[in-house]
Amino acid sequence: MAAPTEVAVPGGLEPVVVGPEVAVGRFRRLRAAGSIWVPAGLVLLIFALCFVWPLIGPVPPPTGGSILNSNLPSFSPGHLFGTDATGNDEWSRLLYGGRASLEVALGVNAIGLIVGGLLGAFAGYVGGWRDSVIMRVLDVLIAFPSLVLAVAIAERLGPGELHAIWALSFFSVPAFARIARAATLRVREQNYIVAAQLSGTGHLRTLLRHVSPNIIPQLTTFALLGMGITVVLEGALSFLGLGIPPPAPSWGNMIAAGQGVLSSQPKFVLLPSAALFITVIAFNLLGEGLRARWGER
Repeated sequence: MAAPTEVAVPGGLEPVVVGPEVAVGRFRRLRAAGSIWVPAGLVLLIFALCFVWPLIGPVPPPTGGSILNSNLPSFSPGHLFGTDATGNDEWSRLLYGGRASLEVALGVNAIGLIVGGLLGAFAGYVGGWRDSVIMRVLDVLIAFPSLVLAVAIAERLGPGELHAIWALSFFSVPAFARIARAATLRVREQNYIVAAQLSGTGHLRTLLRHVSPNIIPQLTTFALLGMGITVVLEGALSFLGLGIPPPAPSWGNMIAAGQGVLSSQPKFVLLPSAALFITVIAFNLLGEGLRARWGER
């Protein structure tokens, strides 16, 4: 076992003895911090590229390109990844397509967090027949395969970003509700909840002031994991022609459009696929890192 190391301290004070267990503890803290800040930085970079860079950078519109500039190779002047068969800049379409995919994911998880979180917290807090009715209705929705249900709803509503959000929300609400209910069941037996009830605090006030703040970490972690899942599902809907309608770009319809030239121009499939993959990995790693950190507490 390594011997402790003395670290000199200026000012005539006694040296500080740093043992191997201190170094191991510091390494573990750095590793834990890296498991959060690295994927968080990657997520922020993705959002900055998709939402901020088109506003401040020299990015041409994603549609309306000139046929005279069709099929330009990568690194052409003014076109980082070249252009497609209609002359649209591929880098621009990648950024705007990511914006559309992320907007759908944000909308779906916001609806799931608010509606599902409130339903699950209410069901877990009040219990009894109201809990049973709410959760049985949501269990019916969960019983359907999520993608099949989303495809059926999207086909009924028609293609479009808002319609994709509504279609995918039908599976996010029950999922968030189950997480919120399970967290609320653990919280409602705590002493501060019992004290609030005994003091005459109403159910709504107790839910908003005492229960909700203590289940937000679980819901936030699940929302981050759900962002990655929703980006994939939105890509699947757009790939099938039920999500973002062309010529507006999304990563899903870009992959679908690139299938026809996959052998000659694989970048039209590889670029949006890589962007989709990196985004999903970043959200999953961030969610897992936060879950591990909050689990330690």
